[in-house]
Amino acid sequence: MKKQMFIPLLIVLMAMSSGVFATGTQETAAAKEVYFLNFKPEIADVYASKIAPAFEKETGIKLKVVTAASGTYAQTLKSEIAKSNPPVIFQTNGPIGLKDSLNYTADLKNTGFYKMLSDKSMALTNGDQVLAIPYAVEGYGIIYNDAIMRAYFALPNKAVSIKSADEITNFATLKAVVEDMTKHKAELGIQGVFASTSLAAGNQWRWQTHLVNVPLYYEMKDKGIAMGSKVPEISFTYSDKMKNIWDLYLNNSTTAPGLLGSKSVDDSMAEFALGQAAMVQNGNWGASQILGVKGNKVSDSDIKFLPIYTGIKGEENAGLCVGTENYLCINKNVSADQQALADQFLTWLFGSETGKQFVKNDLMFITPFNTFKDNELPTDPLAKEVIRWMNKPGVNSVPWAFSMIPSEEWKNQFGAALADYSVGRKTWDQVKKVAVDAWKTEFALTN
Repeated sequence: MKKQMFIPLLIVLMAMSSGVFATGTQETAAAKEVYFLNFKPEIADVYASKIAPAFEKETGIKLKVVTAASGTYAQTLKSEIAKSNPPVIFQTNGPIGLKDSLNYTADLKNTGFYKMLSDKSMALTNGDQVLAIPYAVEGYGIIYNDAIMRAYFALPNKAVSIKSADEITNFATLKAVVEDMTKHKAELGIQGVFASTSLAAGNQWRWQTHLVNVPLYYEMKDKGIAMGSKVPEISFTYSDKMKNIWDLYLNNSTTAPGLLGSKSVDDSMAEFALGQAAMVQNGNWGASQILGVKGNKVSDSDIKFLPIYTGIKGEENAGLCVGTENYLCINKNVSADQQALADQFLTWLFGSETGKQFVKNDLMFITPFNTFKDNELPTDPLAKEVIRWMNKPGVNSVPWAFSMIPSEEWKNQFGAALADYSVGRKTWDQVKKVAVDAWKTEFALTN
């Protein structure tokens, strides 16, 4: 009697474990979840509304996406990582950011995600451990609307002799064009040449990180300092060159300097998309913002890039600022199963046919993975522009020197000084002093 009862029970258990009871299997799989703390607000909706549902549909695994507010990622990560249900996948912005995450960063050298990386030297390591893997190469510069530029160059009374934006190869020419365009802005139907220089809280990264990269890079180059090195102090040798472009932005903008404290990056990108401005400083990630603005008036073929020219000698041969601060990590303090699910998601996103389509068409990343064929590279206009500039004969991209900035606090202090200068509360010499003094102080505090 006992033997007869045992055999059916054994059959039932075997059937459950082999997936015969599909409902039970689906419920178990659906209970699996990967928590991803996202860095980029501009692509948060792509992860939430497109990638997460597709990943769950194909694998049965949920993707929980939380996005930190602009400019608050480091603080958000520090808070979230201490919780009982912490992020499994998180991001770091380079060697300096990674240093603060060593206590909870897993070794990725045996993951499928790492195996896809084309150039293994791009990963961030600590000894023989692989701790962070880049997921996108990006470029930034001055985005311009070529339709407006063509309209300007067609004016019979323009003040410059050049005939297209392609002929702008230095600051002197850029300044002449921009200031003359400002005189003709009514004819061109624009409110200003440059979109708003956004100085709202959390929106200063285009200046205190990206714009300052240009003078920082040339100073490091002059001093023979390798990119990524720890630098205890700077002279801010080319601060006057940064002032050149900063003043050009402020004086030829859609918005008066006194009102910039309320302007966000989203405001700037919308002004460009709606044809109110001819130029805006940003990176290839901004394509999705431009194309996603309701009422966008800029066609794909008219979205182009210029390098950030400041007047530094030899800049005619300089291209866009190209590099990455976008690295993905896995939390070593979660279970082995959770770490494996994280690797499964990242391998799916950058290796599966479904995932790669999202990367190409929605995230618009220029990726460093060997899973992408030539016909799977991004087709958005700014990604294509980055690739075009990277392949221009005789032109060298400007590396990302801002990864050497000693801390977020330095960026905050420098950004505040730029804002004060913009409304007349500081002189440029005072801005330079803040940059030099805060760097030395922050380096001592963080090292």
